[in-house]
Amino acid sequence: MNTDPISDMLTRIRNGSTARKAEVLVPYSRVKLAIAGLLAEEGYVASVEKQNEGLEGIKITLKYENREPAIQSIKRVSKPGQRTYAGYAELPIVLSDHGIAIVSTSQGIMTNKQARKRKLGGEVICEVF
Repeated sequence: MNTDPISDMLTRIRNGSTARKAEVLVPYSRVKLAIAGLLAEEGYVASVEKQNEGLEGIKITLKYENREPAIQSIKRVSKPGQRTYAGYAELPIVLSDHGIAIVSTSQGIMTNKQARKRKLGGEVICEVF
């Protein structure tokens, strides 16, 4: 039984890119699909697609630049045992704004930059650079 499915997804991505895998499969949920979609939108993964054959899942195609993974670090911030919330003014700045933080707001899941523009705070899910 997995108590933190988002952390499991981030670990699969981290392990897959460390092992130089072309793609990773993750069990499906709307939240995980939204997070993976943001990673693709920001250029950290090559593509994301929902799989329907057999068990539902998400296929994430990893991205590499000069044989180095596009994701140097992916870290869970808010955990089930210790939730981390931030107002829009306190949202983290990741790697001097070269990285992103993924935030769950009242208007959906978005990056820290998008949330700051809309003046929205929320739960800081993870940091990526």
